[in-house]
Amino acid sequence: MSTTAEPTVETNALSVLGDALESAAVSLGEAATDARESAKIAAKKVRGTLSAGVYKAAYGVSFGVVFSAVFLTELLPEDSVLRRGLVDGAKDGLEVALSRTHEASAAEEETVEDEEDLEQE
Repeated sequence: MSTTAEPTVETNALSVLGDALESAAVSLGEAATDARESAKIAAKKVRGTLSAGVYKAAYGVSFGVVFSAVFLTELLPEDSVLRRGLVDGAKDGLEVALSRTHEASAAEEETVEDEEDLEQE
């Protein structure tokens, strides 16, 4: 009979089980990281697609309204009251929109200058 002790099957089984659990934990960690990265990429693609859809819808509405108004105006006789009203309304609307944009820009510049003055004091 030999006096050397042979490793028991239980020790080897526990060692193998421990290695398997460690390997599984590492794999799960890597999978979670990959899933987060994939979700970020998918979210960027969805936002891009959504923003392109919103742009195209807004463009279509704007084009449709403006084209229809211009087309209707061109169909009307030159001396028509309706035609003059459409043309004058369009001109005045554009002037008001441009003046509001200019006023907003001026107010923003003024606010920035006031903040810079306060910082210097």
